[in-house]
Amino acid sequence: MFGYLKGEVKFIYSNYIILENNGIGYIIFVPNPYSFEINNDYIVYIYNHLREDENTLYGFKTVEEKELFLKLINVKGLGPKTALPMFATSSVSGIIDAIDRENILYLTKFPKIGEKLARQIILDLKGKLASSNKESSVSEELVEVLTGLGYKVTDIKKVLPKVSQELTIEKQIKEALKLMLK
Repeated sequence: MFGYLKGEVKFIYSNYIILENNGIGYIIFVPNPYSFEINNDYIVYIYNHLREDENTLYGFKTVEEKELFLKLINVKGLGPKTALPMFATSSVSGIIDAIDRENILYLTKFPKIGEKLARQIILDLKGKLASSNKESSVSEELVEVLTGLGYKVTDIKKVLPKVSQELTIEKQIKEALKLMLK
């Protein structure tokens, strides 16, 4: 079992990359191969999918993506080939938010996910997902500050997914305030 592979991307194809590590080229299926660049080094967090007729590597740029992927593939009827494209056009927080809000329309926009499978995802995972501890503590702090300024929690939760988690708390507050005023 692999936790991650560190190496240089040698080839990029439509749904996978080849990552060279110690002279071995690993075929790794990733959500968006074009987010990688040839001849650059990356750490790719790996899920090794083993079946009697299959040995496939799925890779992610962040641990959070991998953790959510592992939870998604435990949903009845949702395998790795169906779950992987969800990360190509959406973020971890976007997927979690859609599940927690029971947003079936959002989930059915992904390939091969119909209404029945979307309902199963919501049934199995609603309330069981959380962003990483760092993200949730920053979000909690942001909510606290904005409620202290007089904003309603329901309005705050609408703008939270739009606020970048990469920013410092001060910059997140400024960004959230700009979004609240729109």
